[in-house]
Amino acid sequence: MPRLQEQRTARVIVATTVALSFISFWRGAAIVLSDLASSAFYAGGIVEQAIGKSAPWFILGVMLFSFAVRSVYMEGCSMFVRGGVYVVVRDAMGPFMARLSVSALIFDYILTGPISGVSAGQYLGHLLNEFAELAHSPLRVPPNLFAAGFGLIVTAYFWRSNIQGIHESSGKALRIMQITTFMVAIFVVWCPLTILLHGPAQVPLAPLPSNLHFSSDSLGWFRGTMWPTIPAAAIIIAFGHSLLSMSGFETLAQVYREIAYPKLRNLRLTANTVCIYAVICTGIVTLFAGLIIPDSVRGSYSDNLLGGLAMHLAGPTPLRLAFHVFVVITGVLILSGAVNTSLIGANGVLNRVAEDRVLVDWFRKPHPRFGTTHRLIDSVTILQVLTILASRGDLYVLGEAYAFGVVWSFFLKSLGVLVLRFKRSDQEYKHPGNFRIGGREIPVGLFLTTSVLFLVALANLGSKRIATIYGLSFTLLLFVVFTVSGRINSRRNTDRKKGLEQFNLEVQPEIAASSVHARPGSVLVAVRDYNQMEHLHTVLRKTNLRRHDIVVCTVRLLTAGEGEYDLRQEQVFADYEQELFTRVVATAEREGKTVDLLVVPGLDPFDAIVQTASALKASRVVTGVSARMDSSELAMKIGRAWEKLENPRHPFSLEIISHGRPSTYVNLGPHPPRLWPEDVERLHHLWLRLSERLGSDLHHRDVLGVALRRLARDIEGADCEEIYDQLLREAPTHRDSHAPKILDVETVSYKSTRL
Repeated sequence: MPRLQEQRTARVIVATTVALSFISFWRGAAIVLSDLASSAFYAGGIVEQAIGKSAPWFILGVMLFSFAVRSVYMEGCSMFVRGGVYVVVRDAMGPFMARLSVSALIFDYILTGPISGVSAGQYLGHLLNEFAELAHSPLRVPPNLFAAGFGLIVTAYFWRSNIQGIHESSGKALRIMQITTFMVAIFVVWCPLTILLHGPAQVPLAPLPSNLHFSSDSLGWFRGTMWPTIPAAAIIIAFGHSLLSMSGFETLAQVYREIAYPKLRNLRLTANTVCIYAVICTGIVTLFAGLIIPDSVRGSYSDNLLGGLAMHLAGPTPLRLAFHVFVVITGVLILSGAVNTSLIGANGVLNRVAEDRVLVDWFRKPHPRFGTTHRLIDSVTILQVLTILASRGDLYVLGEAYAFGVVWSFFLKSLGVLVLRFKRSDQEYKHPGNFRIGGREIPVGLFLTTSVLFLVALANLGSKRIATIYGLSFTLLLFVVFTVSGRINSRRNTDRKKGLEQFNLEVQPEIAASSVHARPGSVLVAVRDYNQMEHLHTVLRKTNLRRHDIVVCTVRLLTAGEGEYDLRQEQVFADYEQELFTRVVATAEREGKTVDLLVVPGLDPFDAIVQTASALKASRVVTGVSARMDSSELAMKIGRAWEKLENPRHPFSLEIISHGRPSTYVNLGPHPPRLWPEDVERLHHLWLRLSERLGSDLHHRDVLGVALRRLARDIEGADCEEIYDQLLREAPTHRDSHAPKILDVETVSYKSTRL
């Protein structure tokens, strides 16, 4: 029985502004570099196999060209377009080209996972073989087979994590990049010392057409034609083979929504940090490999180039071997993270496409336990697994296919931004190189960047036979799926499904106390799974509506990169939300209670719920148990989300209700503690003893204050471990399974998380 009974249909407030977890530009850069910088581990070997010994110069050139591509993505983001390929191309050139562009982008994501996982396996497999050789053991692992197996294991691990909705945090990405930075710093110092001591083994051939030596596979359909003999065409073909070292900028577009204020300034810092880092990490380090590893043996390190570089540095063998181990560990960390990024990115893009009704609703059905779009994740994972199996661990084949998807997604994005330059005038940032002729601005810089990407994309079509066949087939297949799905959806009247409640959607840009007709002090009930609403039943039975209104809220969870500034109501309130609130209304009617209904989009469910409770001035938030974590961890995550609110923070309590078990109560933030009777008695005895000497001016609070200050001092001293042990022994002492559980969530240090 929803509020406003005079209306024929139930009213649902739909927020269109995403509840975000803002992160610093350092964390944003770390997330992007987890994808972009990972190419340093495999790009050098793949490109040298394709074009010869001038490969390091071309990779360095691509890294410098990344500043131009960076500007394309910055301009797209500055127009408050999410920045992703799909949205930019759709707004610029319509849904047909958008479907085509996103098909190429998904191909890019599907190749990102396999090439990263297989590359990590190659590094690990070669290291194991080197240890076996040092130990004079006949045991060896076949590198390609081992790499394929390792790639499958990593893919399976992150598939499970994404199904459960457990994404890597920006804090973890930052720590991985700190480790990677330490590795790069060692290379930057050790490599010049090696050159000073031993001299360069050779100097890579200059990036001239006469120095290009294409392999039999790297010319594709151009083999035997005049095109490779034309200097400019040969340079473009070589540049196309090198472009795989620049993948990762789509992640910049996704992370833009989460970058903290001032957004454009921090976006600029993030993008510049990423490009400068990539020039050093991928460009300079690959050049060092070409200078130091002798030509005669460098081919044997094509699948683990940085490992080979580590073993050819100056110094004793044990030290070089130890550094080699460190390089492999770092590579496994960053490359495995890129596998996770590919799944998150593909899922986010496909969710965004599905919101435009070009994927049938079957794909978006939430997981019954975890609430994630598991069918999309399953589909992407299956394609990645098939790709790994088809490649059989051959890194060169994966790299060639990968470059195909990279360049076409870049080109279509750049073309979309170029078209929008003439359609819109709200760019806060513009690609450099703009000239005015007769009062009209000519975007020369953006046009040149788009032209280069177009020529490279055409060159890749002709030079990568396998990649072109596989890439075009997949792109066209996905395009057909999108087109057919869109037509199926257009024929369905999804808003009038039999047996579902019809709702009157009231769109609000953001949630405020005036949006929902609930008085301050209301009870906010968070729901997501219509099969688990025991906590809603409990609230409806126990709440006196004369004192507290009930607001039922669901978070429309968006994956990383989905959020836009202006979400449409169908993006937030889809079929699942309609079915969920149908169950909520039926439950409320059975109890004879009125409720307000609310949908909030968010990247982090905890942030979204806490921000909503604060906006509504709720006195209590009620949630059910989580399938992914116990009540204590759930309470801690909500407590940390509360700590991120701006001061003054609105205080409220949290109740976690579990069927058949006592509820868990949490007071968020600093609050008077609930003392056990024996503690009160101990405090009173201490006061009696101390007051005999200090007199009646001493109060119980004075005793407690001194005790807390002494604890704060001692916890930093030599006896801190003893104090921790005492606290651990104390905590279980007062547990009572037959009483409601009271948790303290005090002020905590917060590390930003990213879904």
